[in-house]
Order: sequence, then structure tokens, then C-alpha cells
Amino acid sequence: MYEAVVAQLKEIVGSKNVSVSKEQLINFGFDATLPQYRPEIVVFATTTEQVSKVMKVAQKHKVPVTPRGAATNLSGGSLPSSGGIALSLTKMNKILEIDTENLVCVVQPGVVNQDLQDALAGTGYFYPPDPASMKVCTIGGNIAECAGGPRCLKLGVTRDYILGLEVVWPDGRVSTLGGRFAGDRDLDLVRLMVGSEGMLGIVTKAWLRLKPVSEAKKTMLAVFHEVVDASRTVSDIIAKGIIPLTLELLDNLLINCAEDFAHIGLPRDAGAILIIEVDGYAPELDRQVETIQKMCEANNARDFQIARSAEEVDKLWTARRIVIGAVARKRPSYSLQDVTVPRSNFPVISEKIVEISKKYDLPIGILAHAGDGNLHPIALFDARDKDEVDRVHKAEEEICQIALDLGGTISGEHGIGLAKMDFLRWQLSPAAIDLIVGIKKTIDPNNILNPGKMVEVS
Repeated sequence: MYEAVVAQLKEIVGSKNVSVSKEQLINFGFDATLPQYRPEIVVFATTTEQVSKVMKVAQKHKVPVTPRGAATNLSGGSLPSSGGIALSLTKMNKILEIDTENLVCVVQPGVVNQDLQDALAGTGYFYPPDPASMKVCTIGGNIAECAGGPRCLKLGVTRDYILGLEVVWPDGRVSTLGGRFAGDRDLDLVRLMVGSEGMLGIVTKAWLRLKPVSEAKKTMLAVFHEVVDASRTVSDIIAKGIIPLTLELLDNLLINCAEDFAHIGLPRDAGAILIIEVDGYAPELDRQVETIQKMCEANNARDFQIARSAEEVDKLWTARRIVIGAVARKRPSYSLQDVTVPRSNFPVISEKIVEISKKYDLPIGILAHAGDGNLHPIALFDARDKDEVDRVHKAEEEICQIALDLGGTISGEHGIGLAKMDFLRWQLSPAAIDLIVGIKKTIDPNNILNPGKMVEVS
């Protein structure tokens, strides 16, 4: 069967954009999680029409299709777990329009987040969602996972910046949802698609909302002896009525991982640091900084610094953005969790994670978009050690359960994918899961588009 499918796909996208080589199949069989699967065919599409025709072939032959961007996702959402076609959208990477007068830009799904930010530099406008992987992750992937980033505390996540989408459905039909001036005229199908993890349709064009760049910005570094002191400071700052642009936490383990890699002068003996950024009109910022400093000092901060130059700001953000990759210097494997709790419970879950680290004898670093209660505990281990792997899975389960017990959620921005399918039933009622399954069956009755993700569909 696949020989006939391959021949038809080559007619659609050209021979150079279809591969069945072992090297390519391996290359498209993993993402940023541990499991690996091999597709039978790798296809690169370059136009919406090609994506539509590929889906029609897949529908005719009942071949599973897994859409992929840069595959930086951390939930297994872009793994071809059912084989079939791995459909890469990375060649659909054009910024089609930047319209600052109407605060909108139009992009294809393969545009790298950082490339869009660079294209907007100097215009006085920017696109707020800024995942830590922004230098490589794609806008299409950001939409599929409803990605956040350090700025999401004040500015929101991807769903807040999607005005419209062009979507190819599982049967190959093409629709435009929303648009350049989308309003609440009807059922919000755009919101249905954002965060649907590629299970319902394939985004081939997106209309994105832009924002004006703030007049001024100040970046601070607060250093603490204990994680709990830093986490209490987070709650206190928000309770004071200040909403920073970013409020990020790194604990001692991750401080040292970042410093080993970047050598930027972070305090290796600190229990935790907070990277805090405020923006707005220049006259307002000094008072905000003064208040934040008082909050830090009231929670036993041992040092408080204000970045005095763009270079100092860049160093701090370099530490934050490279830290996940830098943990490889400590152990060969890592498990990155993504749970969110109410801000008031941020100190509680921080303490619980320290206890879990001791209980399972695993180094677990705490990285957090602390301002909105979104934590990324990183357990370091060796995937070749079965006992360690078992302990990691137990730690993951406990962290997710604790987040739910504290009134939170099992995923703040990384999605469910394969990694958290078993945990979703802890969070949602059977009726809610049945509703998700029903939507999937209605849109994709043959279950060919990214099957086996988020929910089981029989």
C-alpha cells in the first residue's frame, strides 16, 4: 500500500520532498521527549494546496498523518506514534505581511518565532508569545500547543494573539477561521484550534495580533538563600498590585547548570534567583522597582541588582533561555514537567518538589514562570538506568497530583500529547473527556490526524 501512497505524494510535492530513507525516518521519529517512533514516510509541504492534497491521499488510504514543525515540543505531541506520514511544515516559513497600522501580521506555520521577532525589530511593535525555545520553535507548533513564555504573566499566551487561521481539515478541505479583524461574531473556532495539538486540523496560515513596544523597561535580579523565600516573594509582588512583564525563578541546581554553560557570573551558592522585568512609561518604573526591591528584602533576599545595560539584560536572559539544554552537563537525560498552581500555592508546591527530590533520590531543578504559578520541575537522570527511569515516572505522577490537589492543572503550556494522557483523567471528568473524543470523531472520523494524542479514540 505504501508504495502507491509514496508515488502519489511525490506527484503532489515533488520527489525531493518525499523520503523513505532510514536516516530521515529516524530523524522525524523523535521530539524533545524520550520516546521515539518511526514514520513510514516523511513529506515536506510548501503550500496549503499541497497539504490539502496530502490529506486527501492519507484519507483515501487511511494513513495516519503527524504534522510537525521544529519538534521542540515537550509532551510527545509531534511523535508519529502510529507510523504513517510525518508531515513537515518547516518549508512553509514565509512572513506574508506585517501590517503595523492594524496591529496584525500574517505568517505561514513554519516561521520560527525568533525570526518573526527579528523581522518586527525596529518597527515599534512585537509579537508577545516568547517560548524559551523561540530561536528554533515554529509559530505553527506554538499554536498547536498554545505556547506561553516568560512574558505570559502580563501579556498572555498564544491563544490571546491569534486573530485568524487557515486550516486544512483531515479530509483535505480548507477553511479560514476568524481573520484579520476577527470579532466575537459566532462560535470561536479559532480558540478550538489553538492548543488542539494537531489532532483536529493543520494550520497553514495565521493572522497574529501585534502590540506596541513599551516606552521603557527595567530588568532586575534578586538572589535568595532559599527557594521558599523566592517563591513567597513572587506571591507578595503580585499581591501588591504589580504585574511584571516577566517573573522567572531558577533554583540552585539550574543556576549552576546555566553558569557552567554560559559563565555569566550567576551566584553559584544561591538557593534561587528571580529574574524580574517591568515595562511601561518611564516615570512609573522607578516606583515599581522600589516596591519590588522592598518585597524581595522583606523575604530575605541577600542581593538585589538592577541591570544597567542591554548587555547585562542579555546575560540574564541567556541564562534563563539556555538552562534546559545546559542540564545535559549534569546528567544525560531529563524529564521536564509543566504544572501550574494558583500563585498563593507556589511556595507550597516548591517545598513539595524539594521533598519529592529527596524521596526518590533524584536531582530535580525548579524552573518557573513564577508570576503565573507555572512550574517546570526538571528531573535529571540516565535513561539507560531502568531503576532511575521508574523513579522519574513516580516523581512525575506525584508532581502532577500535587498540582491538582493545590487547585492547579497538569499542563500550563506544554500540552498533553502522549506524556500526560494517563493524567488527564485525573483533571477532567469522564463527561469532559467524552466531549473531547466526540469533537475529534466529528472532525476526524477515521482518526488519521495525529492519532493517539491527548485522548484515546476507539
